[in-house]
Amino acid sequence: MPQEGRRQALAAVVAANPRWSDAWAELGTEGRDDVESYAAFRVGYHRGLDTLRANGWRGSGYVRWTHESNRGFLRSLAGLAAMARAIGEDDEAERCELFLRQCDPSWPPSDFTASVAVR
Repeated sequence: MPQEGRRQALAAVVAANPRWSDAWAELGTEGRDDVESYAAFRVGYHRGLDTLRANGWRGSGYVRWTHESNRGFLRSLAGLAAMARAIGEDDEAERCELFLRQCDPSWPPSDFTASVAVR
């Protein structure tokens, strides 16, 4: 599927499932520019925080990649870090990178693909 068609299909999935952080993370990888990707990753990150908190996480403790349900949040956070760096928000990028390592000390996992960082 051409990139624009894929982006439109992902936007439809996000519109139908706005709380699904993994869909936002995927949409972020298909952004037409760094700012659009940044916005999608930021929403995915916040939706992921909402889900974590609804499941009892109180802002500290591990959020490991090995748990499939955490991957949308972690992908969004990693994408947010990359896009913050790309648009010159270095302090935010550093906070996100530190938060990733606090959530999962083994970050980045061997099966993580940072496709947005390779624009």
